Amino acid sequence: MANFLFCSLDAALIGDIAWQVAGEGHDVKYYIEADSDREIADGFVPKTDDWRAEVGWADVVVFDDIWVGSDVGTGEIARELRAEGHAVVGGTPNTDRLEEDRGYAMDVLEEHGVNTIEHHVFEDFDAGIRHVQEHPAPYVIKPLGEVQNVKRLLYVGNEDDGSDVVDVLRAYKKAWGHRMKGFQLQRKVEGVEIAVCGFFNGESFVEPINFNFEHKKLFPGNIGPSTGEMGTSMFWAGRNELFAETLGKLEGWLADEGYVGSIDVNCIVNEGGIYPLEFTPRFGYPTITLQEESFESETGQFFLDLANGRDPGLEVHRGYQVGVRVVLPPFPFDDEATYDENSRNAAVVFQSDDRAGIHIEDAKRVDGQWRVAGESGMPLVVTGKGETMQAARAQAYERVDDVVIPNLYYRDDIGERWVDGDGDRLQAWGYLGPRT
Repeated sequence: MANFLFCSLDAALIGDIAWQVAGEGHDVKYYIEADSDREIADGFVPKTDDWRAEVGWADVVVFDDIWVGSDVGTGEIARELRAEGHAVVGGTPNTDRLEEDRGYAMDVLEEHGVNTIEHHVFEDFDAGIRHVQEHPAPYVIKPLGEVQNVKRLLYVGNEDDGSDVVDVLRAYKKAWGHRMKGFQLQRKVEGVEIAVCGFFNGESFVEPINFNFEHKKLFPGNIGPSTGEMGTSMFWAGRNELFAETLGKLEGWLADEGYVGSIDVNCIVNEGGIYPLEFTPRFGYPTITLQEESFESETGQFFLDLANGRDPGLEVHRGYQVGVRVVLPPFPFDDEATYDENSRNAAVVFQSDDRAGIHIEDAKRVDGQWRVAGESGMPLVVTGKGETMQAARAQAYERVDDVVIPNLYYRDDIGERWVDGDGDRLQAWGYLGPRT
């Protein structure tokens, strides 16, 4: 058994993994920086009010996100702790930058021989508008810097002449010009959207590799405002072409950085090639919850080995996995009055005693009663597994039906894209190697 220190220096995102590791018999302490999130995971895991005082106690320190403030990220802190001899799951300043600076991320990909979509970074709205007008085409607007966390600002153009992108940029100039330090315009490419995700132990990628499908829009059918994520479907495989042409080409660079943890690159794939869109150089949410559900190895031992540069010999479920985020008003928006009226401290009730596949996000336990915690309205992730994607979907949604929270909502189509043809297309284009 080992001592694990989990640290949330921005949003509280890692409570479920801390709960799972504690349930395996390890000693766990969880630190949450934000006052508004301090109650998250209360009653599920032991807490600490001073994470730095616990570093000497911990066998492993785990950071859940890259953000701390405008000038420092957890990558800088993780690098300092490693230099002091501590085992850390976390990034580096350069890997943090992959997420916050999209232009830098594309440069790193190109320097290592990875194909990229045509892209341009602008700090001036008028310059971006002129570019679209001079080179008419559909574009994707991706804000840069801290404001990129406002997911609804990402805009995917639909008009061939780019006129809708011009209109949106003009609106953003008025509404967000004071906060948006810049943005990337990326040519829109049609195909299958798939993320390639690997766990890196400081020297190399651990096998198997994870392949997942994000569902970012609020409503079924992929419509409505963008959210952080409404659900994920996934499977595991070996070092196939999707991996070899993306993360595989960065293995040496990540080793030079000393990166430890999960790193994900979201891509558009079609018969003409593989085109990376953006990095997540940290745990994804709720991706990590679904990955943990599919682990057949012990979670705590996996992270202990990973942080110490060892190959954990990861064993995973051989089929497919589906995770559904269960949310409450006003998610994905910030509206304190609506949250107070509909969601704060709401009871989380289950119709049976079975908690299989039930994972906490913004939840707490008070006198044995599960309740909604925090400010975001994301209490649970519910998961399912199966030999087919349809079977995984069926199990996940059967478990969702067991959850009773007033005003809850969720997407009921997680995993359908695979069933409706994405899997067949990826297979036909030759990108999927042997399954794990």
